[in-house]
Amino acid sequence: MGRALDEARACRVSLDVPVGAIVLDAAGEVVGVGRNERELRQDPTAHAEVLALRAAAEHTGDWHLTGTTLVVTLEPCPMCAGAILAARVPRVVFGAWDEKAGGAGSVYDILRDRRLPHRSEVYAGVREAECRTVLDDFFAERRG
Repeated sequence: MGRALDEARACRVSLDVPVGAIVLDAAGEVVGVGRNERELRQDPTAHAEVLALRAAAEHTGDWHLTGTTLVVTLEPCPMCAGAILAARVPRVVFGAWDEKAGGAGSVYDILRDRRLPHRSEVYAGVREAECRTVLDDFFAERRG
């Protein structure tokens, strides 16, 4: 989660909402890294999770990311949850809950929905206070 937090903090340069994500392979090696870049790229799909998944697929040469773990500082939204399932990521670890648009247990529970053909294990609240502080500080500065 420390590496994901570093990526989230790096968003300050582009004025994107500070969310960072990494993909780890079965040996625990980082194979994909992403941070929110919607503002930077002017791309509504440039969420941290999507960019980390793309990087991991490129690194491994396979869009099937079985055996990996996605670590992200904020609960994935429905779009990202769909991408996670499409990539067959079996484990997701996240920090802060997203009570407005979460897709991994708060508003929706897409990642564990039994009606879907693939599911992920979800580990929530990892270093939650740190992840929440990065977000709260960003929004306080924007309102300030």
